[in-house]
Amino acid sequence: MMASCSKRTFALILCSVLLQLAGVARAGNFYQDVDITWGDGRGKIAGDGNLLTLSLDRASGSGFQSKNQYLYGRFDVQLKLVPGDSAGTVATFYLSSQGSAHDEIDFEFLGNASGEPYTVHTNVYSQGKGGREQQFRMWFDPTADFHTYSVLWNPTHILFYVDGTPIREHRNRQAATGVPFPTQQPMRVYASMWDAEEWATQGGRVKTDWSRAPFTASYKGLAASGCASQDAAACARSNGAWMYQELDTTAQDRLLWVQKNYMIYNYCADTWRFRQGAPPECAAAN
Repeated sequence: MMASCSKRTFALILCSVLLQLAGVARAGNFYQDVDITWGDGRGKIAGDGNLLTLSLDRASGSGFQSKNQYLYGRFDVQLKLVPGDSAGTVATFYLSSQGSAHDEIDFEFLGNASGEPYTVHTNVYSQGKGGREQQFRMWFDPTADFHTYSVLWNPTHILFYVDGTPIREHRNRQAATGVPFPTQQPMRVYASMWDAEEWATQGGRVKTDWSRAPFTASYKGLAASGCASQDAAACARSNGAWMYQELDTTAQDRLLWVQKNYMIYNYCADTWRFRQGAPPECAAAN
């Protein structure tokens, strides 16, 4: 649980210690921490490096990647999504390795027609295979202000959080099922703003209104706290609090609340898609 800190000096010091012990990454600086890798000027870092915007128009989207790569860790960003009619657009925050057998952990925010909620799309790839989607609505307007989206990744769990509330838990069940789990490939942090009108909004039935372009998503407070080593055994000996973190009883209750009230798709329950039976990792609660 996040500590509540007063303004007094002692409380601030105590709060800082508690946050570090909780494994919360400290916010960095976009100038120092990322490279804008595409978009021909549509990605922009503002002011002192604490704000980055990614824009999309008919010609191109934009994106950035972290300078560093990590094997396990906790990764946070504050994101304010495109307001109004953003149908067909997708803003992302994700981790990924490289190559055809890559690992990947995805937050994707699927745009909406005016007055309709965003879909928060999550997915996990291991050794090049994804298809492990869960989708949610949010309990707030994600375009009105910044909200914090977080991924925690360690050898046994991948956890997705929104404003500190867990929305998804993906466990390592490789020993029981043979299904690979991301444990070997270092990943970078990525974000992008791109055109997905063929599928993003109502399965592609609602197209992008390009008269409203450019579409801009705003990022701030990017924080990454992870193992820099590419050696899994060395990372397993890391002292990072995220290395051993899992959901306690209170967090499990919050997770169930989100999934009961705001989950709109779970691949494990998709009997039309998996007519021969759900994937093996779904046999236990995922």
